[in-house]
Amino acid sequence: MKKIMKTGTAMAMALSVMAPTFASADMMTEVGAGEGQVNIVAWAGYIERGETDKAFDWVTKFEEASGCKVNVKTANTSDEMVALMNEGGFDLVTASGDASLRLIAGKRVQPVNPDLIPSWSTLDDRLKDAPWHTVDGVHYGTPYMWGPNVLMYNTETFKDAAPTSWNVVFEEMDLPDGKTNKGRVQAYDGPIHIADAAQYLMFHKPELGIKSPYELNEDQYKEALNLLRVQRTLVGRYWHDAFIQIDDFKNEGVVASGSWPFQVNLLQADKVPVASVIPQEGATGWADTTMMHVDAANPNCSYMWMEHSLASNLQSDLSVWFGANPSVPAACTDGRGLQTAEGCTANGLDDFDRINFWTTPVSKCESQDECIPYYRWVSDYIGVIGGR
Repeated sequence: MKKIMKTGTAMAMALSVMAPTFASADMMTEVGAGEGQVNIVAWAGYIERGETDKAFDWVTKFEEASGCKVNVKTANTSDEMVALMNEGGFDLVTASGDASLRLIAGKRVQPVNPDLIPSWSTLDDRLKDAPWHTVDGVHYGTPYMWGPNVLMYNTETFKDAAPTSWNVVFEEMDLPDGKTNKGRVQAYDGPIHIADAAQYLMFHKPELGIKSPYELNEDQYKEALNLLRVQRTLVGRYWHDAFIQIDDFKNEGVVASGSWPFQVNLLQADKVPVASVIPQEGATGWADTTMMHVDAANPNCSYMWMEHSLASNLQSDLSVWFGANPSVPAACTDGRGLQTAEGCTANGLDDFDRINFWTTPVSKCESQDECIPYYRWVSDYIGVIGGR
C-alpha cells in the first residue's frame, strides 16, 4: 500500500497550500430535515433505481425513507465532472482521484463531518484517510467504491488464453487469431491515460526511473507520449462512454482495450465472449469519493445520501453490478446483499497494492525535483489523439 499512497500523499501536500482552510465550525454539526431532493453527478452505473435491471435498485427505498428525490447526471470523464461542479447546481459528485483534489484546491467542495455519517466506522481503513480526499487532516468526501482499470479482451480472439501484457494495446502485433491488432483495439479518451503508458514503461523500461505513473519529468513524459503516438496508429476508437464501448465490443470488431469491470459484467451478461485481466505490468485504477459542493443547495439530503451510500446491502449490490470493490469490507461477507467473498476477490479486492490510483499530476512532486503538471497532460493528449 505504501507505493500507492505515496503518490497521493505528495499530491495532497502539494495542494494543501492551495486548499481552503475550514474551521470545524464551518462543517455541519447536525443533519436536519431533508430539502426534498439531492442532485448528483455520477459515473455510469453508480446510482441505480432498477431501470436497467430490476435486481439493482438502491434509490427507490432511499427516496421513500428520506423524502429526498435523487436526480442523477451521468458524466463520462473526470474532466467532465470537474466542469459540471464548476458550473454549479449539483449537490454531490462521485469523484475519482484525478478530480477530487482539483475540486478541493478549486474550492468547489466542502469538508464533510464524519460524525454525521454513522457508518463511517465501517469503512475500509485503507480508505478512511486516503490522500485523494483528505488534506491537512480534513475529509472532503465519503469513500464509495474502488477498482482497477482492467484489460478487457475477446476470449475467442485470444483463444481462451488471457493476454499477459498490455502490449496488445500499445504495440502493433498479430493476435492469437492470426490477425493484426491494428484497428481492433481501443484506448481511454482522457488525459489520465498517459499514466497507463507510464505504468507500462515502468515495467518495460526501468532505466527511465519512473517511480509513479503520475510523476513524470520531461524525458519520462516524452517517452510516454511517444508510446501513445504508436498506440494512436492502432486505435480504432478512443472511448469514454461505457455503453458505446460495450457496443463496439459487440458489433464493431473491437477485441482488446483498457476498460472498467462494469463493461465486462454487462457484456458477459449478454453472453459476449469477453473476459478481463490485470496484466504483468499492473494497472492504474480509481478510488471514488462522494463529495459535496461548497454551495450545495440540499446539504441535509446530501448527508442522508452519504450515509445511505455506505449501507452494506448497497455496497454489496453495487460491487456486483459494477464489478468493483466496496469501501465497506463487510459488504463482501455479511450476506446482506448479492456480493460474496469470492466475488470481491474476483473484483480485485486483494490487488489494492498492485493499483496506482488516479491522481492529478502536479509540478511539485515527491519522487523527483519537478514533474509535468496536469494542464500539459490535457493539451498534449489532445495532440496525440489528433495525430500530433
